[in-house]
Amino acid sequence: MLFGWAFAVQAGLPAPAIPMLVGAGALAGGGRMNLALAIAAAMAATLCADALWYALGRSLGNRALGIVCRFSLDPDSLIRDAKERFLLHRVRYLILAKFLPGLNPLASGLAGMVGIRLERFLLYAATGAFLWAGMWITLGYLCVDLISWLLAQATRAGMPVVAVLVAALIAYVVLKYVRRQRFLRHLQAARISPAELKRRMEAGEPLVIVDLRTALDVETAPYRIPGARLIDPEVLRHPTHTIPRQSEVVFYFAEPSEATSAQVALRAAALGFHDVHPLSGGLEAWREAGFPVEPVDPASSAIGSRGPSA
Repeated sequence: MLFGWAFAVQAGLPAPAIPMLVGAGALAGGGRMNLALAIAAAMAATLCADALWYALGRSLGNRALGIVCRFSLDPDSLIRDAKERFLLHRVRYLILAKFLPGLNPLASGLAGMVGIRLERFLLYAATGAFLWAGMWITLGYLCVDLISWLLAQATRAGMPVVAVLVAALIAYVVLKYVRRQRFLRHLQAARISPAELKRRMEAGEPLVIVDLRTALDVETAPYRIPGARLIDPEVLRHPTHTIPRQSEVVFYFAEPSEATSAQVALRAAALGFHDVHPLSGGLEAWREAGFPVEPVDPASSAIGSRGPSA
């Protein structure tokens, strides 16, 4: 159970891991489980999850990160945050991500996507797995008396406490799911296809095309749709400072889910922009359709707003 639960959580399942690890440590403290084997099981499970996502990132690239979105209940901007943190910390982020819910598969997938050497990846992944499993299981081992007392009090309280906790967990999951479905409906209604964008560009229509990719995205794919402006989403919190309000704007990101593009488009619409569209499938769909791109200097991607029309 410990191996399976640790694998599921570190592979991306939105479930709590700490109670299981602390509980395993308490069992070890009470002589009902071997402490070293408990840590080894959780560590091995984490490394298996890391290796899975590393291989997916290596073979699928950004599409692997899109898979995470399908199972995550958190906003898709989590991917952008993970990329920015990975760009800052590189392989050290593999250690930090073990302690951040939902980010471990993204960190491992990014390591595979940018081509971190396997032996280096395994070294940092194993270090993070040991610290993550060892810290929580050892905490349970050292606090076995306190945990036993808390369990005894919960047992005396009876079933209502358990029912309330289960109901709260279900309500949390349902709320996250409803918010995500509402967001996806907005996304479906607003997006534009690569073929439609290409047709309108060839017709000379006055479109403003905005590239929302991170510096890490530009580093791994140093090209863009011709004429696109590379702008950080943070700059677009007040897009009237960057783009005229009457403009028709198309946003695109790196992931096929185009979720960051849709979030920025919705934010711009709320500020008075009436013609805003995320690009369906993002830059990857544009490339797969065989449409042209132009090179972009990765060193310039740290600038907040840049491009031919900036």
